[in-house]
Amino acid sequence: MRLSLAFGLFMAATPVLTAPAFAGVDAVLDSHILPGTAAFAEAAQALDASAAADCQPTALQPAWNAAMDAWMGIGHLRLGPQEQATLTIAFWPDSRNSGRRTLARMIESEDPMGLETEDFAQVSAAARGLYALETMLYDPQFNAYDSGSYECSLVQVMVADLAEQATDLNAAWLQKFAPELRNAGAPDNALFLSEAEAEAALFTQLHGGVEFNADQRLGQVMGTPERPAPTRAETWRSGRSLRNLTLSMDALHRMATALAETPIPAVDEAFASVAYFAGAVEDPAFQDVADPMARLRLESLQGRIRAVGDALSLDIGEAMGIAPGFNSLDGD
Repeated sequence: MRLSLAFGLFMAATPVLTAPAFAGVDAVLDSHILPGTAAFAEAAQALDASAAADCQPTALQPAWNAAMDAWMGIGHLRLGPQEQATLTIAFWPDSRNSGRRTLARMIESEDPMGLETEDFAQVSAAARGLYALETMLYDPQFNAYDSGSYECSLVQVMVADLAEQATDLNAAWLQKFAPELRNAGAPDNALFLSEAEAEAALFTQLHGGVEFNADQRLGQVMGTPERPAPTRAETWRSGRSLRNLTLSMDALHRMATALAETPIPAVDEAFASVAYFAGAVEDPAFQDVADPMARLRLESLQGRIRAVGDALSLDIGEAMGIAPGFNSLDGD
């Protein structure tokens, strides 16, 4: 079900809806989304330039980290052009290690699809994008390649593919999807039939990003007390699992402020609490999750993130006319 239709049905089914007290669609676009997609495109292009000059992992790691930082600023957006692009830019979680297996097969056979960007676009999504590049740059079983090797050429093609995707994503937001959000309810706008749909769509992204951080970025590695899963932590090989989480929460805080168009003390306090509890985490890759005290710190952090979701629903969602009990993972 399309997002706009889903929210149209939701709005129609809600007995009483008042006009939102605030909803900064333009502010979210101008201060958060569009600068974010432009920054990601720029970082991906810089990574591409670095790879063309030197394909070695140690040479590429700084530019890859900068691109990952930029993605964390917009990775919570799963609508419009980014809904599909996220699959090939940031395929995670990959619980079956399918990306790693695909890369291993390509390298073993020196698959020609890894030598041309146009051909590489047909490769499995799990072997493309930022997370597959982490494997090539940080995994000891992959990152010992020499200049001039198949792996060197493969990495250059992977980076070029990522830069092309980032450039296309930025253009799609600028040229099509941002105008559709801005002009929700216009007679020729078939995607957002009312301003309320556009506002609710952005709130869904905001709330869903918080849930993703709690359920996936922390939930994946925590597993169960009996069976924690340290190697399911996001980007654990590069040691930036906690960095991803904190950058994402910072970006979500900025989005919340833009959407509300005014400081919301309870929301600000909830985000500040997350930052405080994140500061207590000792292993930035979450590899100590089997230790009871380390797990307790992650559980506490997860609880603080869930509290952000509650604050968003109460202090922003309800003011926008979204009913209590809203769950951004319901429906499609």
